[in-house]
Amino acid sequence: MTRYFEDYYVGQNERFGTCAVTREEVLKFASKYDPQPFHLSDEAAAATHFRRIAASGWHTCAMTMRMMAEHFAEVGHAGIGSPGVDELRWLKPVYPGDTLSCEIEVLECRASRSKPDRGVVRSEWRVFNQHSEPVMRLIGIDMMLRRPVSSD
Repeated sequence: MTRYFEDYYVGQNERFGTCAVTREEVLKFASKYDPQPFHLSDEAAAATHFRRIAASGWHTCAMTMRMMAEHFAEVGHAGIGSPGVDELRWLKPVYPGDTLSCEIEVLECRASRSKPDRGVVRSEWRVFNQHSEPVMRLIGIDMMLRRPVSSD
């Protein structure tokens, strides 16, 4: 069953996903995309507020997107893309050994005035570590297809 725009409502809340954060992946991602010393070196990280190697915030975003994409594939999501995100915040460092999970809460559902086959769903995405501590938050904007009109 596919979830369309009409299947979402303000206040809807879902929790899903798990993603184990490994030292190898933290180092690999940072080496390629965010080569700041506190993401790459125990010694450099020890001299910062992180105290040890921490995952890049962009790596946390990528892991979150993976959990979100897997969830959408599982529930059958009629999403057709996104114009972006608002209010991205990294709230707490993510470390190797952490296990992340997601929660989304629908904030707004708005039918498109110019394109009647779609609508926009704005949701707050919250990411937690294994201690249920929030580590990241953002507002996602999702363009969704509306349920096709039956020709019966």
